[in-house]
Amino acid sequence: MKSLDDIALSLQGYDPQALRMADANAFIAQLVQPVHGVEYLALRQCDGRVLAEDVVSGMAVPAHDNSAMDGFAFDGAVLDGSATLSLRVAGTALAGQAWARTVGPGECLKVMTGAILPAGLDTVVPHEMTTVAGDTVTIPADRLRLGDNRRLRGEDLQLGGVALLKGERITPAALGLAASLGIQTLPVVRRLKVAYLSTGNEVQAPGETLREGAVFDSNRYTVTSLLDRLGCDVIELGVVRDEPVALEAAFCSAAAQADVIISSGGVSVGEADFTKGTMAQLGDVAFWRIAMRPGRPFALGRIGSTVLFGLPGNPVAVMVTFLALVRPALLQMMGATPKPLPLLQAHCQEPMRKKAGRTEYQRGIVSTGPDGRLQVRTTGNQGSGVLSSMVQANGLIVLPHEQGHVAVGDLVDVMVFECVL
Repeated sequence: MKSLDDIALSLQGYDPQALRMADANAFIAQLVQPVHGVEYLALRQCDGRVLAEDVVSGMAVPAHDNSAMDGFAFDGAVLDGSATLSLRVAGTALAGQAWARTVGPGECLKVMTGAILPAGLDTVVPHEMTTVAGDTVTIPADRLRLGDNRRLRGEDLQLGGVALLKGERITPAALGLAASLGIQTLPVVRRLKVAYLSTGNEVQAPGETLREGAVFDSNRYTVTSLLDRLGCDVIELGVVRDEPVALEAAFCSAAAQADVIISSGGVSVGEADFTKGTMAQLGDVAFWRIAMRPGRPFALGRIGSTVLFGLPGNPVAVMVTFLALVRPALLQMMGATPKPLPLLQAHCQEPMRKKAGRTEYQRGIVSTGPDGRLQVRTTGNQGSGVLSSMVQANGLIVLPHEQGHVAVGDLVDVMVFECVL
């Protein structure tokens, strides 16, 4: 297990007082490790979980050559492209039933979608393209090619091929694919246990009588909901006062139960509280000033073997640092294969002031313009305490470290919430 000092030495230009986003993510990627433990769950319980092993196909899918539509199957070798073709209908083949008799020369077989194609029949003409008179079907001369409308055996999956890859998050499509192989259970990585606590004497739980100068604890609900959507087991430790004994007890309790601790508040420079001191006393912790906005103050480390993320206290900064820094780390710990977050490009509808030398995340509203192109505008006030802006937004405008001011019409990257929330 690398110490934080060892990781810092491996990063060229590491500066905890002005840390670039790329370096922060690289540091975190070296710190966190996938958890151990595998569960075998029924398919209905697997959505969103991470696959612990490759799934190998025990069959070809489809298992037979079959018809892609309702129509008439015949030997495509008789097509010559210049003359209409008349064939006698030898019978009807339904999906799920093998056709036992031979289809001879000059004959075709009426087939339903999914019907097995007997040997020698390799082309299907859709019913609506034909003319039927009694038991004779006339097929147009130049509308078909050999092999049209045929699904080949194994064209989806080959016997012995890898159907699903270890490290993939299981989607509804993956569940359908597993079911198509007759699989009833899948091996998944055990759930990540994450303890969350809010800190600060000014923070109160909803439902309490609000004291003058106090605020209700919104961060608890945003962070725990984000954790729920990732499929974590969440341990809620509520609001912890800025008192050394209470903070130490809360962090020790969290470390004893969880793989990860996430706290909000108490990591800003010059903060008049005991949170930073308690973190440093209990574990190997670094305190960063990241070149980002919002979310500059950030703490990272371990208490024992439990990974610690100390987020800022402002509600928007909490969500942005979670999405940009914590979420990728949690996915790595869950055993998920790392993937770059998909970013859309949209034309900016308004000028934006931006200082080069930090990464900025501005709340944006993406829409389709009259010309069919994606466009984006900000939600207005970008203060890190304006939580309503995160409700209005459908994405974050990501302005990279070197980016300067943005003019109207410039292309900008957008992290769309549908991908992460």
